[in-house]
Amino acid sequence: MTDTATEKPTSADYAGFSALPQVDQTARMPQQRRPRFDGDVSELPDRACWALQQLLTRRYLSAESERDLYTWVLEYRSQLAVRLSELDLMLRIVAGASENEGVAFVEQARYESARGVKLLRREPLGTYDSILALHLAQMMRATGDQHVLISRDEMHGLFSGVLNDVDRDAVTFTGRIDAAIARLASLEILRRSRDDEDSYTVSPVINAVMTASVITELQQQFELLMSGGSPAVPREQEEGDVGDDDQA
Repeated sequence: MTDTATEKPTSADYAGFSALPQVDQTARMPQQRRPRFDGDVSELPDRACWALQQLLTRRYLSAESERDLYTWVLEYRSQLAVRLSELDLMLRIVAGASENEGVAFVEQARYESARGVKLLRREPLGTYDSILALHLAQMMRATGDQHVLISRDEMHGLFSGVLNDVDRDAVTFTGRIDAAIARLASLEILRRSRDDEDSYTVSPVINAVMTASVITELQQQFELLMSGGSPAVPREQEEGDVGDDDQA
């Protein structure tokens, strides 16, 4: 009769453990989703739906000013990218130097299609809006993305030497530059200083909006404007895109 109490324990076989499926530690437990309205059949959580709506109706979402929305975009980026691609749209996320400088936006996919319909239609930036954005982006990059403060007079000075045929009248010319400042302020690319209503800080979002390819094209447009021509608005701006994530 064998004395089981004196038997040596056998060593466990760990070889098969590596074949076991991995557990996603970050996955959330499934929750029952309540429809937001009659006929709501979405498979996405409410937060993902709200983030998607904002992406489709705004030029960009900033981590600095829309922290919750930006966080939801990051959390559901895979699902959102699928929904957007079904509409020939692409989700772009540009991470900044700090957690408050991230930007998320949507751009139109470009490919030849006999059936596709362009859904992303936004009010285009005008020539002066684009040229001002060009100068601001160059200033931000030259300072290494540091805090940039610029006055209204300094922005007007950026257009000194322009000899275009359209705006020879000084009053009209000044009005167009002021309109460009107001336009970029409405997009929160320029933010009015609390200490001086005629001074602005430049938002880091400009580095995501103004990509290397857009800057190159706008520089050519500005040089044409300086020589007395009337440049056309770049294709990226005509289509309402804010750029891609290929940083210079």
